[in-house]
Amino acid sequence: MPAPLTPKRPATRTHHGDVVVDDYEWLRDADDPAVVAHLEAQDAWTRAQLERLAPLRDALFQEIKGRTQETDLTVPTRLGGWWYYTRTVEGSQYPIHARVAAGADGWEPPALDGVPDGEVVLLDENLLAEGHEFFALGGTDVTADGRVLAYQSDTQGDERYRLRFRDLTTGADLPDVVEETSPGVALTPDGEHVFYTTVDDAWRPYRVWRHRLGTPAADDVLVLEEPDERFWVGVGLDRSQRWVVLEVASKLTSEVRLVPAADPTATPRVVWARREGVEYSVEPVTLPGLGERLLVLHDDGAPNFTVVLTDVPGDAPLDPAAATVVVPHRDDVRLEGVDALATHVVLSYRQDATPRIAVAAVGALDQWTEVSFGEALETVQLGVCPEAGQPMIRVQHESFVSPPSLHDYVLATGETVLRKRRPVLGGYDPGEYEQRREWAVAPDGERVPVSLVWRRGARESAPAPTLLYGYGAYEYSLDPWFSVPRLSLLDRGVVFAVAHVRGGGELGRRWYDDGKMLAKQHTFTDFVAAAQHLVDTGWTTPDRLAAEGGSAGGLLMGAVANLAPRLFAGIHAAVPFVDPLTSILDPSLPLTVTEWEEWGDPLHDAGVYAYMKGYSPYENVPDDASGHPRILATTSFHDTRVLYVEPAKWVARLRAAGAPALLRIEMSAGHGGVSGRYARWTQIAEENAWLLDVLLNRAAR
Repeated sequence: MPAPLTPKRPATRTHHGDVVVDDYEWLRDADDPAVVAHLEAQDAWTRAQLERLAPLRDALFQEIKGRTQETDLTVPTRLGGWWYYTRTVEGSQYPIHARVAAGADGWEPPALDGVPDGEVVLLDENLLAEGHEFFALGGTDVTADGRVLAYQSDTQGDERYRLRFRDLTTGADLPDVVEETSPGVALTPDGEHVFYTTVDDAWRPYRVWRHRLGTPAADDVLVLEEPDERFWVGVGLDRSQRWVVLEVASKLTSEVRLVPAADPTATPRVVWARREGVEYSVEPVTLPGLGERLLVLHDDGAPNFTVVLTDVPGDAPLDPAAATVVVPHRDDVRLEGVDALATHVVLSYRQDATPRIAVAAVGALDQWTEVSFGEALETVQLGVCPEAGQPMIRVQHESFVSPPSLHDYVLATGETVLRKRRPVLGGYDPGEYEQRREWAVAPDGERVPVSLVWRRGARESAPAPTLLYGYGAYEYSLDPWFSVPRLSLLDRGVVFAVAHVRGGGELGRRWYDDGKMLAKQHTFTDFVAAAQHLVDTGWTTPDRLAAEGGSAGGLLMGAVANLAPRLFAGIHAAVPFVDPLTSILDPSLPLTVTEWEEWGDPLHDAGVYAYMKGYSPYENVPDDASGHPRILATTSFHDTRVLYVEPAKWVARLRAAGAPALLRIEMSAGHGGVSGRYARWTQIAEENAWLLDVLLNRAAR
């Protein structure tokens, strides 16, 4: 049965004297029943095409399920007089959030198993999800005394959350309800007030509100409103619980304001006045003999950031020039975060494309000790550390071959204690897998890191089927991560590779800047160079090579499909940003104006318009795309970050040009796809079945 025909209904768009006829823009009207019916028909047809892969999909699902300990608990985290944890139950889609009272063991986490004695259930997501096809928990916060819990829930997938409060002494929800909030809440320590944010019509968090528990939401007080459409706002409570932190940020500029948590109605204090092009964040710290100060991580004259020490602001903003440098700028080290506890400070950074952390005593901030686990490719990150006075920090570690593990690093001694390693059932042996990094050379001579992982023996019959993954935007780094679903690919002889292309943050701010705005093409040519490197060095061949990426990585997928169609056998583009020019031209669409500092402003700049039109996947589908690789585009109807219309239009244009393209659309989900772990495993299994079919069944191209 042929694919449902997508009718052409030409619409004209004119900018900077350029007239564009768009045959499929009519698909944007999500309220039109004809559009919804068409999308459902497209999805039904794709499901029918994928049905032949059902046995493989089901096998992959069972492998994911069989390797996962379905009834499990996280390592408890102490806050106040309670140990908090999350547990899962076999057969249940969602986790349960609970706690037990802290005993006399101090900071030694209790050994929990099953349903612990004395457990108090805070939230059972399974109960909250009843009656809904989709459920996602947003921000949560609990008072230090453990009396009140604030939580957000989304049952649509559009990332607009209902904020509610639970009395943890009775387990009952309070009558207070605040609708249409955006993720993130901050409860004052006394549980009397909560700060939250709301979005404008473009889905931009732009207002911070204060709600007093026990009063109507209509009486909530507007604390901060950001009129500049490039900026968004966020809110949180610092670790000492002395300050409510209000952040205002764009892609290039930020400003922080502090509200005393003990006086939540006070006027917010600006730390540093906003300066165009300067980003900063703050961390309160108490120093011996100096009292409370602020550690400020900023990039003023320091592209890879530096850390300075300054006072706590009064009524007027502080002078940045009066700050004292604590961690100087380095060209080869990108500083990413600073966290202060009572006795030590933790620095998060990356060097040689690898994330790392180091610790120093508050009285010796020039003496840092790195925390490492000895793997050449590894991710080491600071875990949840809610108490300023805790004598240890939680450290997370994983790699492409090592399952995630959680450790306590004892600050006084430097001892590292393993608390838990995620179990992988079925006898997983990391020694049966290998990982390494290679370097491809881009057309301009830049060396591009490529990470690889494979099962031992897979290369004995090289070239091997290979999946190349990429992203390349927002300075987001693809650090080494372990994946249970990936094991099913590796065990079938697939090599998994990651191209750390420009636009990401792996090699510092320069790496990001050289893959955005009018340098965005580097992201695409870097990925092609990585793919060509894998072919030239004998890892694989074009008919055994597939590519995958999502969101901004989906833009990457669409671009390389046009740039190098014969280099790939198949491409999976998840929630793909493949019609960027149309979206970025329309400031009324969700998140558009905030994106101008990432992609450029084609609405007002003819040069940016021409540049974006030159790489937009939708704009550049050739008239004859019969030479394109097999393409699977996956999306969700309620996605507010990349609207479903982008992949829908792209697939329509690809098919009209003769490309073998499928559109898979979830009608009850958002940007992150379906909710619930079993539903998510099914989705992953379906996508991986398609990828394996591409890689192992070469005749199907």
